[in-house]
This record gives sequence, C-alpha cells and structure tokens, in this order.
Amino acid sequence: MTEIDPTTSAEQRTEPKRESLLANLALNIVIPTLVLTKLSGDAWLGTKWAIVAALAFPLGYGLRDLLRSRRVNFFSALGIVSILLTGGISLLELDAEYIAIKEAAIPGLLGIATVVSLYTRWPLVRTLLYNDRILDTAKVARALSGKGNESAFERTLLQASWMIAGSFFLSSGLNYLLAKLLLKSQPGTEAFNEELGKMTAMSFPVIALPATIILMLVLFFLFRRIGKLTGLKLEEIIVQQ
Repeated sequence: MTEIDPTTSAEQRTEPKRESLLANLALNIVIPTLVLTKLSGDAWLGTKWAIVAALAFPLGYGLRDLLRSRRVNFFSALGIVSILLTGGISLLELDAEYIAIKEAAIPGLLGIATVVSLYTRWPLVRTLLYNDRILDTAKVARALSGKGNESAFERTLLQASWMIAGSFFLSSGLNYLLAKLLLKSQPGTEAFNEELGKMTAMSFPVIALPATIILMLVLFFLFRRIGKLTGLKLEEIIVQQ
C-alpha cells in the first residue's frame, strides 16, 4: 500500500483553488445585467428588489472570496464597498451623478494608493506583479546582486508602478464617462435600472479589458527588464503553476 506524505497532503489541502473566469464574469456582470434589464418591471421584481437581487451576486462572490482566503484583501474589500455604495445610492434614489462620482473614485483611489505606496516599504507593484506567486523573487534577487543591478531594478519597479497607477487613472476617467453617458433616467425607475444594467455590461469591454491589456503590457515590460538585468530567461524565474 502506497504511503501518503502528510506534508504533501497538507499542501494540497491548503493550496488555494484557481478562480473560474466564467463564474467571475457570470456573477459579476452577466447575471446582474440580466436581472436589471429584464426583471425590473412591476410584473417581475420591481425596481428596488431588482437592484437588491442584481447586486447580491457580486456581493456574495466578493464575500466568498474573503471568507475563502481568510484574510482581508484590499482590492476585494474595495470591490465590496463599491457594490454597497451602488446599491445604497440606487435604493435611496439619489442623483445618478453620485454613482458617476463613485465609479470614478474607486479606481482613482487605487491609482492614488499605488503612487502613495511607492513611499512605503510595501509598493503595490510587488503585491500585483513582482511576488512569489508569479516569480522566483529569491533567484531574481541573487542574480541582481551578483550583477550589481539592484538600483537599476528598483528604478524598473518605480516605472512599472507609475504605469499601473496610470491604468487605474484611465479606468477612473472611463468609468465616469460611461456613467455620465448611460445614466440619464431618474433613479427608482425601470429605465434607470436598465441603464445601470447596460453600464454593468459595458464595464468589461470598455473599462476592464483596456486596463487588463495595460497590466499585461506592464508585466511584459517587467519580465523583459528582469531578463536584461539578471541574465536569466523567463522560464528560469517564472513560478510553475
């Protein structure tokens, strides 16, 4: 009978499961959009309950992520706050301008946090891109030290941080424009719910996709610079998933 290594078994049990892209899109975009655009009429859920039902899916997804990771993730927490603010503004039937401001404020705060983090011991670029989940940072550090390129690498991280901050500021501007263009009706009406649903649907191709592309370009820039400064190939430093 084959013995089971208890160390390996524990690692397998504690290894976090990968997030499903389809589940992410379905719970955060597709289902909320369908609820807001199709079920807001009086014959269905009505305007207020449609908002509650639509926002319950991304809110539940975010809370599940927090409970599963068992630690407060800044980005997940900010996403939950954003959902609660959208629901509160909509249910209180406040002016749609508040939603536009909120939509711009969330990524704007992330951009500001990225810049501010540069003056701390924990720059966000290390959390997002240069971390042990993606790269063998210990090997990179040894190679940088051996070639005397630590200062050049710190400048690279600084440049990458400003690029990431720029992507957040771009999202902030696009969020505000999208909200201003789409949210024209009075909150508390079926028309407003439909517009909110359309905004949710368009947030991925108009905002999330460009921001993701920029983040991938920053990652490519970082990998390329690491290769030049360390002499290591990408397959030598990337963490095998």
